[in-house]
Amino acid sequence: MKVKYKLQAISKLLSTAGIEFTDKEAEIILRNALNMNVIDIYRDDPELTDKQMSLLESVVSRRTSREPLQYILGHVDFLGLKLQVGKGVLIPRPETELMAEYAIKAVSGQRSAVSSQENSKLKTQNSKLNSSQRILDLCTGSGCLALSLAQEYPDAHVYGSDISEIVLRYARRNADLNGINNVTFLQGNLFEPFTKLLTLNSKLFSFDLIISNPPYIKSDDIRNLQPEIKDWEPLNALDGGTDGLDFYRAIIPIARQFLKDSGILMLEIGISQADTVAQMFECSGYKDIVVQKDYAGIERIISAHNLV
Repeated sequence: MKVKYKLQAISKLLSTAGIEFTDKEAEIILRNALNMNVIDIYRDDPELTDKQMSLLESVVSRRTSREPLQYILGHVDFLGLKLQVGKGVLIPRPETELMAEYAIKAVSGQRSAVSSQENSKLKTQNSKLNSSQRILDLCTGSGCLALSLAQEYPDAHVYGSDISEIVLRYARRNADLNGINNVTFLQGNLFEPFTKLLTLNSKLFSFDLIISNPPYIKSDDIRNLQPEIKDWEPLNALDGGTDGLDFYRAIIPIARQFLKDSGILMLEIGISQADTVAQMFECSGYKDIVVQKDYAGIERIISAHNLV
């Protein structure tokens, strides 16, 4: 069977299974499963071997059972990083990639402010500017946020925490695969791994930026999600409690203890949660609260400063 004919056949099977964007997915399956490029498929249109046909049938069978394509391929691209993912790990979304970009800009802004202050105050002194920052990613999952920031700022000290040892194995592996050495992943619920450390050394374990994509889906809404999500992705990375806000209640007040003066807390939020979460920030004493929209125009990212 020729590749282009098989491409069409796969697209039809995916469509029958209720999957969207089947032409694109069929192409991705072919390119990744058979290590082919666009030229191989559309110009050369080679004949498939029996071994290739068998491999494709196995992959398509998994996908039509609604297993996420990212799990089947075993990886996802995230801001130039190639991250391994599998069952037990939340698949990074474009919205979280957008938050990583905002976080990178926030860190850059902090550095510019520090540099300006240091240059004005120490202009006549022979002091070296210490631009190194400390960043914490709560509910780190695959490590996508922590690793993006660590890669962008190799002199920063980046930490990630997660309650699941399974995802931390993926996060540490992703650090190794991408050659990132300035990130430390610790197991525990939210700030738990840092509570004792903060007592021992408050300067070392206070952060310029705390970022998180916590679970924010209402418990009763999970059953209505796509099969790829509700049947495959980890429930503890999705379920935000009855109103979806449990983790914001746990993170926002406590984060101030771990933030430096003028430090930033940045969180991904669910649909229609912006106003309520903004009120939580206000009640906890944060300033300069900003809400950013995602690619679909949904209020998705909220941040604020810890101004003492």
